[in-house]
Amino acid sequence: MMTTTIRPDGAPGVEQLVLPGQTAAPAGPVDPAGMYLMHHAFRRDLALFTAATAATPAGDRACWKRLQRRWALFSGVLHKHHHGEDTGLWPLLLARTAGGEDAAVLHAMTAEHEHIDPLLQACGDGFSALAAGAAGAADTRAALAGHVTELRDRLQAHLAHEERDAMALVQTYLTQHDWERLDKEHFSPDYSPREVPAVLAWVVYGLPPHAVRKIPGGPVLHALGRLLVRRFARAERRTFRYVAPAAAA
Repeated sequence: MMTTTIRPDGAPGVEQLVLPGQTAAPAGPVDPAGMYLMHHAFRRDLALFTAATAATPAGDRACWKRLQRRWALFSGVLHKHHHGEDTGLWPLLLARTAGGEDAAVLHAMTAEHEHIDPLLQACGDGFSALAAGAAGAADTRAALAGHVTELRDRLQAHLAHEERDAMALVQTYLTQHDWERLDKEHFSPDYSPREVPAVLAWVVYGLPPHAVRKIPGGPVLHALGRLLVRRFARAERRTFRYVAPAAAA
């Protein structure tokens, strides 16, 4: 759903996007829908990978190869997302705040990223080993399942913290112009033209129809996303074929 919020000064804020699993959507003048769309996809993928690492037979190398490629998409987008925040969003907010509790929130954002990065690497190594058919596949799968579960828990806590506290600072200290400039300078440049179709389909997969219209880029990009997601969904069914439908929803 989308909610129309009221700013602390009593003026109406922009309509905020609220998606399943989202912790908060603080009121204010900025429309951070792109951020919330990414968070929705991260949460969806964490549920899928947690279920898949527990259910996929350790010896099914073909499926692990598909999971390895799919993990590379997820982890690549997450890395770029955090890079944009660390190099653009958090420094700008720190420059606007007066320190104190606000600055502590922003320093915590960076620290949480640093705890997540080693887990991403450990998970990537596990998927690679299973895809290669390394010896001790059962033990490798068990270790990987533990790493993915820990990553899920840490990233979910981080996303909740960010939505509740860091996004409140966005609404307090930034304007819509600031937000659009950050995207242009620190987020969008990380994606090559060849990467955009895959990432667009990845974002659209599982989104409610009203949320697709909130993807930045306008009606043409929205239509393209709806077209691309059909092929993406077919691939998902093969990649996560051992996952129960409820876990994949």
